[in-house]
Amino acid sequence: MKLNTSVMQKLFFLTLISSVLFSCQKQSSEPSQITNPKRPNIVWIVCEDMSPEHLESYGGTGGKTPHLNALAAESLQYQNAFSTAGVCAPSRAALITGAYQSSIGAMHMRTTGMSANALDAYPPGFKSYSVVLPEGMRTYPEYLRLNGYYTSNNSKEDYNLAKDGQVWSEGGRKATWTNRPDKDQPFFAIHNFTVSHESQIRKRPHQQIHDPAKVRVPDYHPDTPEVRQDWAQYYDKLTEMDKMVGDKLKSIEEQGLADDTIIFYYGDHGSGMPRSKRWPYFSGINVPLIVHVPEKWKHLASTDYKAGGKSDRRVGFIDLAPTLLSIVGKKPPIQMQGHAFMGKHEATAQEYGYGFRGRMDERYDMVRSVVGEKFIYIRNYMPHKPYGQHVSYMFQTPTTQVWKRMFDEGKLNEAQSHFWKTKPAEELYDLVNDRDEVKNLVKSKEHADILKKMRKAHLDHINRIIDVGFLPEGEIHSRSEGSTPYEMARTDKYPFKRIFLSAEMAAGLSPWATKTLTAYLKDKDSAIRYWGAMGLLMRGKKGVSMTGKHLEKALSDDSPYVRVVAAEALGKYGNKDQISKALETLGQIADPIKNGCFPSMLAMNAIDHLDDKAKSLLPMIESMPQVPEGVDKRFQGYVGRLVKTTTEELKGQQ
Repeated sequence: MKLNTSVMQKLFFLTLISSVLFSCQKQSSEPSQITNPKRPNIVWIVCEDMSPEHLESYGGTGGKTPHLNALAAESLQYQNAFSTAGVCAPSRAALITGAYQSSIGAMHMRTTGMSANALDAYPPGFKSYSVVLPEGMRTYPEYLRLNGYYTSNNSKEDYNLAKDGQVWSEGGRKATWTNRPDKDQPFFAIHNFTVSHESQIRKRPHQQIHDPAKVRVPDYHPDTPEVRQDWAQYYDKLTEMDKMVGDKLKSIEEQGLADDTIIFYYGDHGSGMPRSKRWPYFSGINVPLIVHVPEKWKHLASTDYKAGGKSDRRVGFIDLAPTLLSIVGKKPPIQMQGHAFMGKHEATAQEYGYGFRGRMDERYDMVRSVVGEKFIYIRNYMPHKPYGQHVSYMFQTPTTQVWKRMFDEGKLNEAQSHFWKTKPAEELYDLVNDRDEVKNLVKSKEHADILKKMRKAHLDHINRIIDVGFLPEGEIHSRSEGSTPYEMARTDKYPFKRIFLSAEMAAGLSPWATKTLTAYLKDKDSAIRYWGAMGLLMRGKKGVSMTGKHLEKALSDDSPYVRVVAAEALGKYGNKDQISKALETLGQIADPIKNGCFPSMLAMNAIDHLDDKAKSLLPMIESMPQVPEGVDKRFQGYVGRLVKTTTEELKGQQ
């Protein structure tokens, strides 16, 4: 039977309207809460300051960990999992966003992490230095909530990012999946244990469990009773942590959730011992990662998943956010720079992992690393600074104190002394034959091809993510005003390739670069002038003697960061008149109230590096408040620590 034209047109329009209505209905089904019983629950058990080499399931001889051993026996254990930094807050920034912290401006330890509401407590005109994400960049708990999950975080939210609006369904020390109102709703829950944190290693008195005589002391640490006790206490804390993990696993089992819950166990970075924590060496960023997928959800497991198996695939914190989205069936957005390693959208395995180091509390530094199958490459962009700068929090550990004292007394061998000296521009270590990373292979002809390949991987990565760490910290914020660091970096406000080239030239330490670095001092971009001054500082007395007049002009630069670096160069290597001018400049910029926290901290660091040449500034420094009012609360402590440390050192030299 044939339909006439009029009837056919009516049917066409009815079909079109039905299609539109269905489409609208489908779009409106992406609200904030959807119960979907066909999705697994996900639990993350996170332990702080944890290196896999000390866990039994990884072949370590550290603390006894029977519960983790049992979990590993029915899960997949990753042998090459990495945080993106050797310290918590910057690593968590990458973890929660799926974007490298140096791409979003959160690589320093710490930014303020202040919410917009917190600004109400400050005077009018006060500026927060919290790192903000672009409008379209969401964190993984927000994506999970949008896809029907109840999300709880117990309890750390130390993400180096400003918090505005709701991120979690529930947070705090009482947050857990059992609090969700709809018991059929799938959940994502974090339980973070701090018992193994750096602060617990040095807590005294302590009832010793493991024998200090039986610990393994790494090649870079001196073998002393203090060092052995710290390592043994760390082992004790691993055993305490293991019991907590066991209790959490037991609660999942007892509540009948085991068959529907995917479990991740991991550490937030390497051990809390000095030279592991805060450093992007393998010992600082290699973390344990054990993933358990119940039989019911094996279709979401990685392609190499095997219960009780081990995987050499390189995976990292940068991959966790996209992996979560892949597990729940959502394709990771393009802003996420990691790669899902399980779920519907599992990506191909990556050849390298990447590590970072920026400012650590009150001390500035800039290091990048690349981890491959057998080697790790380190690029130091501030090689003139010693590894072991005086970070006050790190110096509370007895190991740090005795280690530095023995260096000052000349009682250490070459490997043990290395940490207290300045750095080479590049480092390369064989992770198979040199587990403690003490034999630098950069000058080895046998490893020249490996060095070249890993150096290229570093350069490609830095360009791919557009690393904003090549700006002085304050300029990350000033150039981003009205926007975000991530967005700013993709505009002409950040001529990345030119700035990156100037940093490469500065930290390349080639003598012939002096003329180029001097020309950088006249560049229109302040960051290039900054690296020009930095490069001349790195070249020491010879570089300063050749360019002293140019550095003197830089003492009047529009940028306080250029002025500080030029002053440090002249104060350290200049003549008597130049030292006097440098000290006057540093004394003016050191005040955090007049100049802001970032210029102040940079100036105080420079003063500290001048040693006894800065004695004339002692009265000024002593007059500075150790808890300066009117500056961001996060930085009150950092400025105060610099005041205290510098005062003590200058007094000790009088």
